[in-house]
Amino acid sequence: MLKGKKILLGVTGSIAAYKAALLVRILVKEGAEVKVIMTAAAKDFISPLTLGTLTKNPVITDLFKDDAWANHVMLGRWADLMLIAPLSCNTLARMAAGICDNLLLSVYLSAACPVMVAPAMDEDMWKHPATRRNLRTLATFGHHVVQVGTGELASGLYGEGRMAEPDDILKEIVGHFHQQGSLKGKKAMVTAGPTFEHIDPVRFIGNHSSGKMGVAIARELLNRGAEVTLILGPATGELQLEGLDTIRVQTAREMYDACHRAFGETDITVMAAAVADYTPALVAPEKIKKNEEDWSLTLKKTPDILKSLGQMKKDGQTLVGFALETRNERDNALSKLAQKNADIIVLNSLTDQGAGFGKDTNKITVFDRNGGERRYELKSKTEVAKDIVDYIMEYTHA
Repeated sequence: MLKGKKILLGVTGSIAAYKAALLVRILVKEGAEVKVIMTAAAKDFISPLTLGTLTKNPVITDLFKDDAWANHVMLGRWADLMLIAPLSCNTLARMAAGICDNLLLSVYLSAACPVMVAPAMDEDMWKHPATRRNLRTLATFGHHVVQVGTGELASGLYGEGRMAEPDDILKEIVGHFHQQGSLKGKKAMVTAGPTFEHIDPVRFIGNHSSGKMGVAIARELLNRGAEVTLILGPATGELQLEGLDTIRVQTAREMYDACHRAFGETDITVMAAAVADYTPALVAPEKIKKNEEDWSLTLKKTPDILKSLGQMKKDGQTLVGFALETRNERDNALSKLAQKNADIIVLNSLTDQGAGFGKDTNKITVFDRNGGERRYELKSKTEVAKDIVDYIMEYTHA
């Protein structure tokens, strides 16, 4: 199942490190080439000799050894997947903070491949707010977190925090590589961010959209092999745009024109941008001075991008819209699904804590034109993007 795949395994200081030997054995058995990096603390729990014998590759533990330098950049470029199992609470915190004080973290920060982690810690550490925050941070980086198990812990307690069993981690890895090329040959278009509707050369009408949700969806489509065009409004936050064919726009009209130019060749279109519904009827050529006691602004409707694409949609094209609502959420989302001739509508509500503009998390309900409806719990936007793309693939039988 993993023939020809290169997996870089990071082992950290945890009693669960003994499972690394079992994990290596089944990865090699499935055809993977495995190289191992260990932290100093990990050597207290399992011998480098054991893992080196099983992988038939020398285990690397230090940046410098015997006057030689371990090239952490090349290790990160060698791998198809970097897996850290077990991931201790300490290493988790360092990854989330970007600390680079050992070989494993140096390789991690240099890695050009996807990253998967399998945490292992006691239940109270697992449930601590700092741990939850650090896990959410890793999810925003696009890393896949393998769910911990429940059972007897090293402390003698019974609860959550056990590292997933090697067979379960293998399933996650196989699933990852299966998804990677599942959209190869498909073309996708995603819109993200706000639009700014100019009043004069200084002022505009806008909204608080960060673009994070749309960019996360674009990245997930890219990760699965699709050729992605991202049409991005004037979002100002730090966004991961590497590898995406990005078209920057400012106004609703500019986004409309960009979408119409690209739509004819797309297989999947996801309209995640928060496009303004109205724009000033007239844009002042000079800055409007504060002279009058009262001042009125006349607005006109912006072009309805989703509806216009729904009218153009051909067989084989999948059109996904978003509905951000504050009341009558379900009814409004279903109405939008029908009126815009979309295939799928993703509903999120500003009344849900942790969802909406500017957040790193979101909570969604997805509807489709065949009557499908699925609710999801609050998750990081990276994980929400995976859920949305999974739903699209299920709907289209991709």
